[in-house]
Amino acid sequence: MSRATTLTEEKRKYFKNVLTQTLNAVLSEKRQDTLSIAYLKDESGDFTDRASLDIDNTLNLRIREREGRLIHKIKDALIRLENGTFGICEECGSEIPEKRLQVRPIARLCIRCKEKEEIAEEIGARWSA
Repeated sequence: MSRATTLTEEKRKYFKNVLTQTLNAVLSEKRQDTLSIAYLKDESGDFTDRASLDIDNTLNLRIREREGRLIHKIKDALIRLENGTFGICEECGSEIPEKRLQVRPIARLCIRCKEKEEIAEEIGARWSA
């Protein structure tokens, strides 16, 4: 149920700029994290130091995974901008309000469909627990 967005060219440029800047910032941060992790690989020290290092490495790994997912979402939003579907809900085909896009430019669902998705995820999590 895909249709073309009604965003003006000015708004498209604005969102492309926001998404590109965010992507560059996340990529830069990811490079810094990689350097930090290399520094943290020192395994000298006592048991407590190594345990603390393991916790730090686990936390850094989770952060890197989240950054990877965010990078993918930003690139996906940039593709939607190029093909004219940015700002269109992927579920129901309605236009995503500009206020939502301002807050979350990677949004691919309108609020109503996002709420439905979250409820379904919550129900699924309850059944699998």
